[in-house]
Amino acid sequence: MLTHQGTQTLRTARLTLRPFTPADALPMFETWANDERVTRYLTWTPHGSPELTKQLLADWCARYEDPACYNWAMELAGRLIGNISVVRLDERSEWAELGYCMGFDFWGRGLMSEAARAVTDFLFDKVGVNRIHIEHAVENPASGGVAKNCGMTLEGTLRAYYKAHDGHFLDISSWAILRSEWEERNKTAKIPSE
Repeated sequence: MLTHQGTQTLRTARLTLRPFTPADALPMFETWANDERVTRYLTWTPHGSPELTKQLLADWCARYEDPACYNWAMELAGRLIGNISVVRLDERSEWAELGYCMGFDFWGRGLMSEAARAVTDFLFDKVGVNRIHIEHAVENPASGGVAKNCGMTLEGTLRAYYKAHDGHFLDISSWAILRSEWEERNKTAKIPSE
């Protein structure tokens, strides 16, 4: 049984992961929500105006009343740079699927892997999930790097599984980590070297 905690503030070496606020609309729009490079493989098209981002954030903020809502704003040195969230959650089978995006200017620094590890640790340790998975377009291998950096195993490829907003079909890679694997990784990491 899952023990929901809601979107709590998490801190890593470089990042603060926190709930969104309505004031995040303009930085979100300017940093990633209006950028075709960021949304190319996502389920939504770039926002055409800050007003659309503002409406989305109003909806997201209202959802925080549900303790099963997990949607973090990512901050680097006080600047909003992206988000990571649980996009699907199965209470009965105790699994969560992560989704994420980040401003193009921050790609290639390991920041999303850092955020995803923090969220993975939180979901296993505090919420009690048994499995966490990530799905991404095969054409976007950097997202697979995030999954691999979180200790996930590539489970397979779903062929022509998703139709992108430009009309072409994408193959989707599916990665996952189980609670037992996460526990083993953490146990190994705590063993002092001789």
